[in-house]
Amino acid sequence: MANPEEPDSRIRVLIVDDHPLFRAGIRERLEVADGPIVVVGEAADGRQAHSLVGGLRPDVLLIDISMPGMNGIDATRMIHADFPDVSIIILSVHDDDQYVHAALDAGASGYLLKTIEAAELRGSIVGVARGESALSPSIARKVLTLLSAPPSDTNKLSERERQVLELAARGAANKTIAKELSMSTRTVEAHMRNIFEKLGVSSRTEAVTQAVRHQWIQLADVD
Repeated sequence: MANPEEPDSRIRVLIVDDHPLFRAGIRERLEVADGPIVVVGEAADGRQAHSLVGGLRPDVLLIDISMPGMNGIDATRMIHADFPDVSIIILSVHDDDQYVHAALDAGASGYLLKTIEAAELRGSIVGVARGESALSPSIARKVLTLLSAPPSDTNKLSERERQVLELAARGAANKTIAKELSMSTRTVEAHMRNIFEKLGVSSRTEAVTQAVRHQWIQLADVD
């Protein structure tokens, strides 16, 4: 049990969905005994979520797309603009191309389907809180087609940076990337900082989105 005098170091999550029973079910699955996640609040639509973020300061926002009032896409765009430090995961039944594209373009760090297992959802939240991305396998495959475009005349990424980003796009953590490419974790982190700076982005998901769009990396073999 945590010492009440010590600050709570768990990942703070805000759940946004218009169905109270679904929110309750997600809360129950996230707040396991001695787990790394605590649910700090719930909202029934995007506008209410935006008003709560400033006071609750969650680390991760778990948000549905289809809600009355302000939907999840519009809320993601507004919250990402006003609170860029908050990571946002779309949790939806929709896997349509337009929803995926709109969510990533709005600033979401992840897009997961509601069929996801509880343990995998918890792991995705932990990863996103650490700056990683979270995409359901079927969503990762869609990224290949919905973001295709003619190659850019200027390739901003070095060969090593492309290798790092390709592995990151597959959900590999920094330690895994380091092992795969025979380099230190610090070197991987340095490559990621360089990638963010070159592409003018602030998250792995945004970096992958831009790199695939310009065909700087190839993800044809994503499982």
